Order: sequence, then C-alpha cells, then structure tokens
Amino acid sequence: MNGHAMYTAVAQQGDEDLVTRHASLVKRIAHHLASRLPPSVQLEDLIQAGMIGLLEAARQYDSSQGASFQTYAGIRIRGAMLDEMRRLDWTPRSVHRKGREVAEAIRTIEHQTGRDARDHEVAEALGISVAEYHNILQDVSSAKVFSIDQEDPGTGEPHEPAGHEPGPLAMLQDEAFQGELAEAIRELPERERLVMALYYDEELNLREIGEVLGVSESRVSQIHGRIMLKLRNRLGEWRREQQERTA
Repeated sequence: MNGHAMYTAVAQQGDEDLVTRHASLVKRIAHHLASRLPPSVQLEDLIQAGMIGLLEAARQYDSSQGASFQTYAGIRIRGAMLDEMRRLDWTPRSVHRKGREVAEAIRTIEHQTGRDARDHEVAEALGISVAEYHNILQDVSSAKVFSIDQEDPGTGEPHEPAGHEPGPLAMLQDEAFQGELAEAIRELPERERLVMALYYDEELNLREIGEVLGVSESRVSQIHGRIMLKLRNRLGEWRREQQERTA
C-alpha cells in the first residue's frame, strides 16, 4: 500500500490526529539518520518511508502493551527507514568485506591481549597504514546501521530476510536479542559507551559529539565505526550460537 492510500485508511479509523501530532518525529529521525548516510540517500526518501512506518504504527498501536505511542512509533519509523535503505542497498560490497576483516583483526587482538585493540595494532595485523584503517572505520560508520542482523552467515554479504527468518524490527523487539545487545554495549570501554549514549540516546550528530569529547568529527566517525564492528561481530557470534542450539 502506498503512503497516500495508507494515510487514507488510517484517517478513516480516526487516527489522523495521532499521525499529525507525531509527523515531526519522522522528520527528526530522518535528519538523524541522514547525517550518517551518503549524500546519494535523499532525505525525502527517508521521510516518505518513515511516514509509512508512522501510519502503520498508528493503525497497529495497542496502549495496553505498556509502551507509549512515541516509543512504539519510533521503532516502527526507524524500521521502515532501514527497510528502505536495505532495498536501495547503497553500501559497496567492499565495505562489508573490509569491515569483516577489521572486525576479525580486532577480535583476535583483544582475545590475545585481554584489552582493547589499539589502532596501530589493528592496522599492522591487516598490513595497512593507520590512515587506511581509519578510512575503513569511517566507511563502516556510514554503512547500514543494522546490517548486524542482515548478513548471510556463509558469505557475510547482506541479504533480505526470507520465509520465517526475523527481520530487523522483529530482532529489535526480541527480548533475547535486546539483552545481548545491551550486554555488548555495557562491555564497551567507557568512552565508546559515551559515544553510543550521545549518538543514539541524546541524538547528537558527530560534530556535536566531537565537541563533547574534544576530538574531531572524523575521529568520532572512526570511533563509531569501530563500535559498529565490535557489536556486529559480537551479535553475529551470538546469532550463530542460537542457530546451532535450535538446529
């Protein structure tokens, strides 16, 4: 159903006011996502996808479940935008491949040393310069936000959910997945936890986070990319364990 038709259906159900009052939420989330996406991704596309998510939320919201409408709608809006990004699939395969190589290098170093891997160590393990390593992190930082749960376990390439496999929204709503993600974030170094809190909870952009930390915007992008690789690796291992248990 397109956005106009869905809006009409919602309005007929008496939810037009609910949608109108929360339209600004769509724009806010769209601008937040757009700040970390390539220029080729149009803000209007994000807003259109987000409006469809808002309309679906208005139609399906159940106040008896305990969550406020804004919280519920925020999840549906982000999910709709991420679905649109996966459909466009703008991220080059080379970014995914290099990201996996960096994630594996970080994991190996941290298992060997028992501490956070340093930039020069990761670069040395990959046989590249620190500058090249930082460029990869920046590419990863601007890549798909939740490709964590959208990679084929055999090839590591992104793919669309098929059949009964849970999509990103279902995964985010799954208590076990949420618990593992929360634990993975808690185990990050304090500075990385602060970046996550400022970026996702306070919704500051990279420049604003840099001002808080006293570093450049590009450095924040590198830190964010590193965090995404760590979480992707941790949650990828968790998913494989879950699949093995249910096989």
